[in-house]
Amino acid sequence: MAVIGLGLSQLNAQAPAEGKPPAGSRPPAAAPTADGSVTRLPAAETPRAPKPGTGYVPAAQPKDEMTLLKLVESGGWAMVPLGVMSVLTVMLVLVFLATLRRSAILTTHYMNTADVLLKKRDYLGLLAISSRHGEAVARVVQRTLDFATKNPGANFDVVKSIAESEASAQAASFQHRVTYLADIGTLSPMVGLLATVVGIVKSFGGLGRGLVGQNRDWALASGVSEALVATGVGLVIGVTAFVFYALFRNKVQRLISDLEVAASHVVGLIALNYKKREPSRAAMDEEF
Repeated sequence: MAVIGLGLSQLNAQAPAEGKPPAGSRPPAAAPTADGSVTRLPAAETPRAPKPGTGYVPAAQPKDEMTLLKLVESGGWAMVPLGVMSVLTVMLVLVFLATLRRSAILTTHYMNTADVLLKKRDYLGLLAISSRHGEAVARVVQRTLDFATKNPGANFDVVKSIAESEASAQAASFQHRVTYLADIGTLSPMVGLLATVVGIVKSFGGLGRGLVGQNRDWALASGVSEALVATGVGLVIGVTAFVFYALFRNKVQRLISDLEVAASHVVGLIALNYKKREPSRAAMDEEF
C-alpha cells in the first residue's frame, strides 16, 4: 500500500493544475457546450503598447491626403490673383492657337485676285474686295489704295510710305498680343514672392509675440507652408506663360516676315502702274 500511495503522489505532481493549460500551449479555438454544439472563442488580441507618459493606447489616425482644394486653401490670399492669372494664361493660349495662323496674314486666293486687279489697274475693285477680307495684307492694300484713290496726284513715295506704315502697324498688333503672356510670366512669380514675404513675417511675428510649445511650432509651420505653396504656384504659372510666349513670339516673327513679303509685292505692282502713268502724263503735257 505504501508503494501504491507513493506512485500516485508522483503522478499528481507531474500532471498540470486543473483549469490551467500547460506552458507554451495555445488556447483552444472552440469549446463544446452542454448540448453538444461548438462555440468559437474570440481570438486573443495583441495588446498595444501605451503611449509613453500617458498610460493610454492612441487610436489609429486616418491618413490626411493632400487634395487640390486643400493645396489652394493652404496658399492663402495669393491664390486668388494667381488663379486669375492661370485662367488668363489658358484663355490667351487657346486664342493664340486659333488666331496666329498664316491665313490671318494672307491667303493664296486674295493674292491672286490682287495681282489680276492691280495689273488691270482696277483700284476700286481691289479696294472693294480688300474691305471684305480680314487678312493683314488686305488691310495694308485697303489703306494704300484708299489714299491713292482719294489723292490721285500724290507722289509714289507718299503712297509707299502709307503702305509701309500700315504694314508696321499690323506687325506691331501681332507682337503686342503675345506680350500679355510675358506680362503674366513676370507678375506671377512676383505675387508668389510677395506671399512668401508675408508668410515669413507672419511666422516670425507669432514667435515674437511669445508663443510657446505647440502653438509656436504650429504658427511657424503654417506661415512657412503658406509662403512655399504660393511661391511654387507662382513659379509654375510664370514658367508656363514664358514657354508659350517664346513659342508664339517665334511664330509671330515668321508671320511678320510673310506680311512684309506680301506687302512688298503689292507695293511693287503699284509702282509699275505709277511708272506707266507718268509717261502718259508727260505726253499729255507735251501735247498741250
